[in-house]
Amino acid sequence: MEENQKKQLILERFHYSQDEVIDKSFNWKQMWRLLQYLKPYAKNLLPLSFMTVIISTAIRLIIPILIGVYTLDRAIIEKDTTLLMKLVLIISGLYVLSYVVNLLRIRWMNELGQNVIYDLRKHLFTHVQSLSHKFFDQRSAGSILVRIMNDINSLQELFTSGVINLLTDFLLLFATIFILFSLNAKLTLAIMVILPIMFFISTSLRKKIRLSWQAVRLIQSKMNSHLNESIQGIRVTQAFSQENENIQFFKGINQENYQTWKQAVQKNAMFGPIVEMTNAAGTAILIWYGAFLVAGGECTIGEFVSFAFYLGMFWEPISRLGQLYNQLLIGMASSERIFEFLDERPIVAETRKPLVLPSIQGNIDFENVEFSYDTARNALNGVSFSIKAGETAALVGHTGSGKTTIANLISRFYDSTEGIIRIDGQPIQELSISSLRSQISVVLQDTFIFSGTIMENIRFGNPKASDVEVMAAAKAVGADPFITQLSNGYQTEVEERGNVLSVGERQLLSFARALLADPKILILDEATASIDTETEVKIQTALKTLLKGRTAIMIAHRLSTIREADKIIVLDHGNILEQGNHVTLMAKQGVYYDLVKAQYKMLDVG
Repeated sequence: MEENQKKQLILERFHYSQDEVIDKSFNWKQMWRLLQYLKPYAKNLLPLSFMTVIISTAIRLIIPILIGVYTLDRAIIEKDTTLLMKLVLIISGLYVLSYVVNLLRIRWMNELGQNVIYDLRKHLFTHVQSLSHKFFDQRSAGSILVRIMNDINSLQELFTSGVINLLTDFLLLFATIFILFSLNAKLTLAIMVILPIMFFISTSLRKKIRLSWQAVRLIQSKMNSHLNESIQGIRVTQAFSQENENIQFFKGINQENYQTWKQAVQKNAMFGPIVEMTNAAGTAILIWYGAFLVAGGECTIGEFVSFAFYLGMFWEPISRLGQLYNQLLIGMASSERIFEFLDERPIVAETRKPLVLPSIQGNIDFENVEFSYDTARNALNGVSFSIKAGETAALVGHTGSGKTTIANLISRFYDSTEGIIRIDGQPIQELSISSLRSQISVVLQDTFIFSGTIMENIRFGNPKASDVEVMAAAKAVGADPFITQLSNGYQTEVEERGNVLSVGERQLLSFARALLADPKILILDEATASIDTETEVKIQTALKTLLKGRTAIMIAHRLSTIREADKIIVLDHGNILEQGNHVTLMAKQGVYYDLVKAQYKMLDVG
């Protein structure tokens, strides 16, 4: 394939996967919802910020009158040096007071904004943590990261200065208009003639600016998703020598990001010059018509100078309100995406008064349980079985037979669509999720190791455990020998996913983590699949002691690991084909017998 054709396919891959920009009008109801995060500060930072705004605005409005009407028309023209000195001291004092008040305003507004951003990010992260597995199945880690980091960061300026400045600008604008009319109504009306033209032009820009910022947020989500996948999958990329294709794909996204930002900034930048041109036209009218009024005796020099000061103040809030509207548009685009997540509800939810089981025995009953991840096909079809407390049950079958689905339903990562699942005789949907999961430990084939020390990773299973208990759990699963050989033993730092450790070592850590939690139900989902035979023998020896008094569910393709299970359940396409222990199922010479024989044959051939 030619290089240009390959690039084109890569770019097409990006464009076909891009979300559409939604054309919606500005949603003030949603913005009001966003502003509700200011409520916790309604008794301290918010009124303090408003107070400084009112004081600084009042000072700004007083000074031009003092300079024009009082200083020029009275003190200077009437040659009243005493009044002039008083006015100089008063104006100087007001400027100093304004400086102090503005320092406090900036400090309190920044503190207010940072607190709101902190609360919003905490709320979003906490909410995401409560969502069901289906939510994460349908979204990439990168897109979730964009919501929690980038989208909330984009609201920072809005909360830090935008909300308070909105009050300042409206207060300043209406007060200035009132004063302008008080000084000279004719001159004010003459200047106001140009306002409808400015509003007509700026209004036509608003929709374009809003859509541009929506596009920016969408492309940033795509870029973060791709970056996350690229970093997580770098070994696969290098193994298949697909670095160039990955680079070209990223180049396409990066180019699109550049273009959308460029377009959004260009449209944003158009508003400022419009205000400047209107300001210039207003100034020209002021000089021409104002000079005419002064010459005709309808306006004094002092009033003219004060009018010029206030006219500058009049355009200033109009310009800032335009910029604030752009901030609101950016906030709107981000808040839509944030509230999309906050409006998500977990498909696995508790009843109003869930039953809290302080300590379960571990009896598990499935009665005609059906489940489907989607509407296309069932993962389980009317499955029924019982596992007594303290028993070890093994789930076997081909890929897609429903083994992991059963484990997910027991932990209530999903809820069954039909049938009843009971724990100790209680329907699982009536139980408190936290009290249930706190007594279940799950060990997966793909072990996740967090950034931190070995000690911290094992203690994740029980944060209250002592160092002695952590080391005891590690010794029980045979992890202690390799840990003590590391540079800093249990205090050795491991990076995300624990890439400095072998697959088998990571699996042993996950065993220690699960066993430290002291669960009543232990689920091993292909937990020994990545462990060598020697390590597996050690784990099997440890499990004989550790599983006493616990209900264990083992999912395994390697059938040699489940010989001693109390019960073996054979599954196929969501149906139970056989149940029994190893001896009875082998004697039956059914599906399990064939699986065992086939596996031994593969080992012999190997």
